Amino acid sequence: MTDRGPKFRIAKFLKIIICTVLFITLVLFTIASVRTLSLDVNIGLQLAQWEKVNNIAPDINQRQREELLANFKEAIRIPTVSSTNTDINTTALLEFHKLLRKAFPTVFSSSLVHHEVVADYSHLFWVPGTQPALAPYMLLAHIDVVPASESDGWEAPPFSAKEIDGFIYGRGTIDDKQSVMGILQALEYLLAKGYAPRRGFYIGLGHDEEVSGFQGAMNIVRVLKQRGVRLAFVLDEGLAVLDGIISGLEGPAALIGISEKGQATLKLSVLMTPGHSSMPPRESSIGILAAAIKRLEENPMPRLFGYGPERGTFEHLAHKFKLPLKFIMSNLWLFSPLLGRVMERRPDTNAFVRTTTAVTMFNSGVKVNVIPPLAEAYVNLRIHSAQSLQEVLDLVQSTIGDQRVKIELVDGFDPLPISSYDEKSFGFQIIKKTVLDLFPEVTVAPGITVGNTDSRHFKELTNATYRFAPTWFKPGDPQRFHGINERISKKNYEELVVFYFHLIQNCDTEKLPDPHSSVHEL
Repeated sequence: MTDRGPKFRIAKFLKIIICTVLFITLVLFTIASVRTLSLDVNIGLQLAQWEKVNNIAPDINQRQREELLANFKEAIRIPTVSSTNTDINTTALLEFHKLLRKAFPTVFSSSLVHHEVVADYSHLFWVPGTQPALAPYMLLAHIDVVPASESDGWEAPPFSAKEIDGFIYGRGTIDDKQSVMGILQALEYLLAKGYAPRRGFYIGLGHDEEVSGFQGAMNIVRVLKQRGVRLAFVLDEGLAVLDGIISGLEGPAALIGISEKGQATLKLSVLMTPGHSSMPPRESSIGILAAAIKRLEENPMPRLFGYGPERGTFEHLAHKFKLPLKFIMSNLWLFSPLLGRVMERRPDTNAFVRTTTAVTMFNSGVKVNVIPPLAEAYVNLRIHSAQSLQEVLDLVQSTIGDQRVKIELVDGFDPLPISSYDEKSFGFQIIKKTVLDLFPEVTVAPGITVGNTDSRHFKELTNATYRFAPTWFKPGDPQRFHGINERISKKNYEELVVFYFHLIQNCDTEKLPDPHSSVHEL
């Protein structure tokens, strides 16, 4: 037999390699194509054969419409500001309590509703159901708001509730008085129509959510724990209906938060010997700390897109993208690294990709001609679901890599547990059904809440916590959240009232339909 030489053997080997690569590529492409088509069929699933619930129609007339808007505007005008744990406008909170009693007389006078004030300024309502065997649920919202000043550039004074082009402007219109007033307004209407729930429910209104809820929400939890309450699910603020926010997505999407990122606040400090500015050392406390912070900013936390709940978000929305994005979103098992690199380019989408690092305060110096002994900075990190608080602390330590920089954990906690969102998840499916009843054109998907809410304190009472309100966000609106010109349309506020009106009734469902009886919607 003739030996054709090493060149022939190398060529043959390369041919085998190329054929193998082509074969694997073909297999992967086939799997990806099939998955794209199958997700087209299954995502957007609407459960069929729902148990019959005799829902009452809201039938809001013009007089009621004017009244509900007047009540809401009055709520916005009360400056229930929380600045710090020790700086809360308690006078405004007491005024708000009076407003609630005036705006919702049926809620406060009904024999069906039990009301109590918790921790002086928060509110807990209990509406027992006619079928005590059905596990109760809880609706959460918070009364307090972050500070706002007209000098910041508002188009209307932030506590004026002024109408401009069909929008009500004011601090709290989307965080979170629209839910506070919307929930109670819905209950007011239901009670006036003679409604009595089959499934009991709680309403919790915290007064200090903007400063972590350590008094309001935590004391509400304490009360419920003492009474042995176990909740079917909790619904709090968090995500919204996004219309034109997600690039490439056709139509609006309602994202229901199934988890929250964790959080850590770190204090970094450098202490040196002070001196005169005429004889500066080679390195100052400011310079050392500034270099440490620069290293943190230049070396962000690892990219983790696809390892947390955000993967489910894009898989649920995949069928609403055009090709090639539909193909990519449907196959994140293959394309997560690619999509993660794209998303990290923008601050708003980078938050879904990794643990974010934000330097929020830097303090040093007492006089222009004195080398300061102490430099301090505060860093706030929002922790991705695939990481723990301890892992983040270890990464910060190794990235700074300078023992002269003291790192202290001011406060922090791990990411919140991920709540189920499959076809057997009662809370998720009830919320989803209510959204689709009102907005059939909307695609519903699970999401991750990048901020933190009062609901994080309730994890001992339920394993099903969801974060959503049907507030519509269009381009530019997310920046209004804690920013200037916070606003909500009059139409959208009425939609919130109707949403809670239907949600409370939909929760009377005893059990979900059999998933196998579902109707697939293309």
